[in-house]
Amino acid sequence: MKVLITGAAGFIGSALALRLLERGDAVIGIDNHNDYYDPALKEARLARHAQHPNYVHLRIDIADRQAMEAAFVEHKPNRVVNLAAQAGVRYSLENPLAYIDSNLVGFGHILEGCRHHGVEHLVYASSSSVYGANTTMPFSVHHNVDHPLSLYAATKKANELMAHTYSHLYGLPTTGLRFFTVYGPWGRPDMALFKFTKAILAGEKIPVFNYGRHRRDFTYIDDIVEGVIRVLDQPARPNPDWSGDHPDPGSSRAPWRVYNIGNNQPVELMDYIAALEAALGRKAEMELLPLQPGDVPDTYADVADLVREFGYKPSTPVSQGVANFVAWYRDYFKV
Repeated sequence: MKVLITGAAGFIGSALALRLLERGDAVIGIDNHNDYYDPALKEARLARHAQHPNYVHLRIDIADRQAMEAAFVEHKPNRVVNLAAQAGVRYSLENPLAYIDSNLVGFGHILEGCRHHGVEHLVYASSSSVYGANTTMPFSVHHNVDHPLSLYAATKKANELMAHTYSHLYGLPTTGLRFFTVYGPWGRPDMALFKFTKAILAGEKIPVFNYGRHRRDFTYIDDIVEGVIRVLDQPARPNPDWSGDHPDPGSSRAPWRVYNIGNNQPVELMDYIAALEAALGRKAEMELLPLQPGDVPDTYADVADLVREFGYKPSTPVSQGVANFVAWYRDYFKV
C-alpha cells in the first residue's frame, strides 16, 4: 500500500512509518516540525527512516490548504493515518488557537483530501481525553462522550464527529483510535515519563499532581503501533444493527468506527514512578500538588471491541516499557 502519515516526525508517526516500511509499504510522511518541543528530537526520529527508498517526506503544515491539496494530487495515497495534532491537555489552556488550526482546520483538509482522491480508509488519532467528565470505568466507546474537560479533548471529539459526516455523506471509511497515555522510547518531552526522568537524573524534585492519586492506562508505543496497523488493514464497515432509536456512540450505519487502544490495566501514578526509580536506580524527590485544570483523575480503557474485531490487545507491562524508555533515554542523551 501507499500510506500517508501525518505527524511522521512525531512519537507515534515515526514508529508507525518504520513498521510500515519494514513490511514493504510505501510511506509519504508529512510534518511541520514545529517547536512545541525540541525540533532536534523530531529530526532524530525522522533520520531513522528518511533515507528509506520507499519513504518521501513533506515539510508542510496540515493547516496549509494548498499544500495539503498538492500532496494528495501528487502522491495519491491508498490509505491515510492522521497523527498530526497540537497535543497536550495543559498547553491547550495557554494556546487554544493552536488547537483550532491543527486539530480542526488541518483535519478538515485531510478529510477533503481523502474524499476527493479515493482514499480507501482514514485512520486518525483520537484520545482518551474525550471521556472527560465520565466516571464509569472502564471507559467504553459505547458510552456518551459529550462532556470534555479541555479544548484538546473537545477537538478530538470534534474530529470523530467530522469524520462521521464524511463517512455518512461520501462513504469514506474512517476509524478513530482513542489512545490512552502512550509512552516509550523516542517519546515526547512534555510527557510525564520524560520530565520525571530528566528531573530525577538532575537531582531535582518532580511535580506529582493530584497528590499522586492519578491512575492511568499507560500504553507502550509498540502496542499502539501494532493496533494502528491492524485497524488500518481492515477498513471501517457499517454496523447493520445500528438504530437511530437507540444510537450506539461507537458505530454507525455509515462506515465509521471508534476504538480504544489502552493497556486495560490502570496503574497508580506512584507505581509508575516506582517503576521509573527501579529502572534508574535512583529515588525520586516528589512535590505533591493538586489536580491541574483540564486533567482527569483516572483513565481505564475497555478494549473489548478491539479484541473482538482485531484479535488484539496491548500487553506490555509498565515495568518493561519504562525500563526500555530509560535505556533509550540514557543512550540518546548520553547520561
